Amino acid sequence: MASVTYDHVTKEFGNVLAVNDLNMEIQDKEFLVFVGPSGCGKTTALRLLAGLEEITRGRILIGDRVVNDVAPKDRDIAMVFQSYALYPHLSVFDNMAFSLKLRGTPKEEIKKRVYEAAELLGINELLDRKPRQLSGGQRQRVAVGRAIVRHPKVFLFDEPLSNLDAKLRVETRANISKLHQRLQTTFIYVTHDQVEAMTMATRIAVINKGKLQQLDTPQELYDRPANMFVAGFIGSPAMNFFPAKIKREGGRLYVDTGEFALPIPENRAKPYQDLDGKKVVFGIRPEDIHNPHFLPPNIHAETFGCKVDVIELMGNEIFLYLVSGSNNFVARVDPRTKFKVGEDVQIAFNMDNFHIFDPDTEMAIR
Repeated sequence: MASVTYDHVTKEFGNVLAVNDLNMEIQDKEFLVFVGPSGCGKTTALRLLAGLEEITRGRILIGDRVVNDVAPKDRDIAMVFQSYALYPHLSVFDNMAFSLKLRGTPKEEIKKRVYEAAELLGINELLDRKPRQLSGGQRQRVAVGRAIVRHPKVFLFDEPLSNLDAKLRVETRANISKLHQRLQTTFIYVTHDQVEAMTMATRIAVINKGKLQQLDTPQELYDRPANMFVAGFIGSPAMNFFPAKIKREGGRLYVDTGEFALPIPENRAKPYQDLDGKKVVFGIRPEDIHNPHFLPPNIHAETFGCKVDVIELMGNEIFLYLVSGSNNFVARVDPRTKFKVGEDVQIAFNMDNFHIFDPDTEMAIR
């Protein structure tokens, strides 16, 4: 098994900076997910590790070995692509065995590895079929099996669930997580879906415009985002942002948006004592906005009036799209809520879980 290190890695395509000075150490047996919007550089970072793209500057190490000039086939990695890339004329068995045959692996060893991988993935009964006879989920498992039989030091996954329907994505997501637990190998996974990242990863690397924004555990990214991009990207629906000002009144600090002013709890006020009169961006997640009739216990709830613009019934919860003056924001509220579109209502913010950002740098102020 092996760790992976990106040491000041940069990749340029002409004038386009696809990966910008990426520094990161991925630990042995870790499940690390690259996440970010389309075109952010996450797949390029993966392809640099695989040897499918040439590094412009910097070094990549697998274990203690610098692999910049090592051919892809000699890097001891296996990659699962979005397209599955199965040979249509070969059976499932032959697709899984193909790379081993190229390496001259003995027939008995090939058979042993293919049957072990098929057993692990639950595709034993599919070994004689051709890819055209398989569903999307089955093809995806064959592609993973083809990687497993190589016994690589590092598994690379490039958006492998993108072609699956929503239900199958959830099921396969769980299967890949179980696979990681069983194999105890380093997994590096690329996705634009932050739900996939949050549910699967040991740690998540959030990338935007080729630059690493934050590298941390899923919970830490959610609780303590480093900047507005991470705060808005992690979480669904996205965090609400309000242009605001910190003001002091009667010995207390308030966040004043112009439409409403909310007192900051004493236990959260210390980092903002010197910001009196300063412009900030106030952030709060939809799940921290409540119907006042169904408040969680023991929170600092601050209530104000707004208007209901749109209601989305989700069954176990309700999404409210709300308007307060020029501010539009989203709340995830208790399903017992009986608000109506166009109604003036009271809403409560949980002021234990707000975020403050610098409007110029977009960095979190803690």
